[in-house]
Amino acid sequence: MSLSTVVAAYSLIRPVTTKPIITLEEHFLSRGAEAHLDPRNENFKAIPGIFELLPELGPRRITDMDAGQVTMQVISHTLGDLSPAECREYNNQLAEAVRFHPDRFAGFADLPMYEPQEAAKELHRTCSREKDDGMKFVSALVDSHTKSGLYYDDPEFDVLWKEATNLDVPIYIHPTWASEQVFTAYKSPHLPENVTTSILAFGFGWHSDVAVHIMRLYAAGVFDRFPKLKIIIGHMGEMIPYMLQRIQQVSSQWGKERSFREVWDTNLWLATSGNWALDPLACILRNTKHDRIMYIVDYPFAKSLYGLKWLEELEESVMVSKEELEGIR
Repeated sequence: MSLSTVVAAYSLIRPVTTKPIITLEEHFLSRGAEAHLDPRNENFKAIPGIFELLPELGPRRITDMDAGQVTMQVISHTLGDLSPAECREYNNQLAEAVRFHPDRFAGFADLPMYEPQEAAKELHRTCSREKDDGMKFVSALVDSHTKSGLYYDDPEFDVLWKEATNLDVPIYIHPTWASEQVFTAYKSPHLPENVTTSILAFGFGWHSDVAVHIMRLYAAGVFDRFPKLKIIIGHMGEMIPYMLQRIQQVSSQWGKERSFREVWDTNLWLATSGNWALDPLACILRNTKHDRIMYIVDYPFAKSLYGLKWLEELEESVMVSKEELEGIR
């Protein structure tokens, strides 16, 4: 998979094969972060061994990578708000692992998004090439909103978008648990709470939440103020490809300098994120530039071997050319 248009630090990656498979959004849980996790993370216990795999940055992770022929993981923190100090501690932990496995790991920084000034500072600290301090993360991954429900279309976040543009690194906006307000609005007395949680999270809700967030950024003029801003979204485009024509039609009334379609073509990238199906990809291939599509396993919530089987199925389907397949990889 080519990261040349997405990851500013591509030159730092030394693939161990001539045709590397590089995966993004592969999760990690830092030391001490467990105490600050949203209680709804308990839902992940349905995945065997998940909380043993998340903190591990060594042989078990690499064994899974090898099974799926993954050359390199770009690792990011799992869900949850962290303070500026906690973000620095997490980023330092991950930087240490990247230094120990430079040919297998790269890093997405975590940012304290409820403090935009601090988020911009931490992005600069982790991704700047001004000094050779061994950090050199390729970009940052952040939750789609803070725990209190704060989104990033407010002008106070311009300091972060400006820093990301200056550094020429993308910001990956990842789904997270519904805010208390949203959960209360959708809660049904006829459904168990864990079912409502699933519906509002990985079942559907948090994917559409990211789509709404991208539309809010567009409507707020973020992409007009920062025309070179790069944003990554996962899970086959978080619903946007399937509504792209309608979004374009509706948003054309909002008076923005550029159309939503132009922003989709120039500022946004999407990734597979453990969505092992070809049906959604068929839609994406019809309305999205193929060099915007990236490959993600979503480890340890998904296994690299499952991703490899999906790539093989994609190759056998003849939906993409050999060159396009190499681009997705």
